[in-house]
Amino acid sequence: MRIANHAGRLTLLHGGAEIDVARLSGERFGHRIEDIFERWEEFTAWAAAVNPDHPAASSGTADVGPVSPRPRQVIGVGLNYVDHAREAGSPLPTVPLLFTKFPSAIAGPDADVELSGDSVDWEVELVVVIGREAARVSKDDAWSCIAGLTVGQDISDREVQLQGSTPQYSFGKSFRNYAPIGPVLVTPDEFEDLDRLSLKCWIGDELVQDGTSGDLVFSIPELIEYISSEVTLYPGDLIFTGTPAGVGLGMTPQRFLTDGDVITSSITGIGSMTNKVRARAGKVGAL
Repeated sequence: MRIANHAGRLTLLHGGAEIDVARLSGERFGHRIEDIFERWEEFTAWAAAVNPDHPAASSGTADVGPVSPRPRQVIGVGLNYVDHAREAGSPLPTVPLLFTKFPSAIAGPDADVELSGDSVDWEVELVVVIGREAARVSKDDAWSCIAGLTVGQDISDREVQLQGSTPQYSFGKSFRNYAPIGPVLVTPDEFEDLDRLSLKCWIGDELVQDGTSGDLVFSIPELIEYISSEVTLYPGDLIFTGTPAGVGLGMTPQRFLTDGDVITSSITGIGSMTNKVRARAGKVGAL
């Protein structure tokens, strides 16, 4: 099942059709995509019975929003790809390294990224969207708590992230539009092999990241088990599961985003999103 947030309306993508859920369901389900996560099992049961040939009204794709626009929690995982840990010169973590991105950073898959300084970096990520409340969930049951997967960018101001005696991971990764996600949410049953999803990122025409989910240090079920052991996850919450090698901070010489760059992020079975980079009006780097 593939669902999207088109023009602010919950949209079911069925074959080549874009089905407006609120209209087809007679308002049984509202038009806001964020509302279905609290009714995920009910919604998916209804959606599975939808006739793909139904002449439902299309909502159009002119304005594509984030697939979970108002999560209560956004959790990131650091150094969770073997090759990324190596490029960072760090040993593989023995437990997941967690941080938060503030929910106000969430943006749609075509949102512009405004530079906060001259050391803003890219990180393509596979993002988990939670589908039901999860507390003390074992890794064997973890997929039952997941609504689906989407593409994300963990945009990071490295100077802010690493400044001071105590690094500001959450702040440096949480500026406006520093967490674009999309373009669709894909349920786990749609994937042939969840351990072999290809993640790619281009800056302009240059391929800078090319990894696979098989390189994860901690798998998605292991992350769910670890996080939910002490933190309750709620429907619509997001987990950014880590990034493969190829970030600007790890390059020699280091490379960061500049005005006019275009970031293209792609994951097999989900799709691609494109974010344009622009300078901040006034002095670049001023907070």
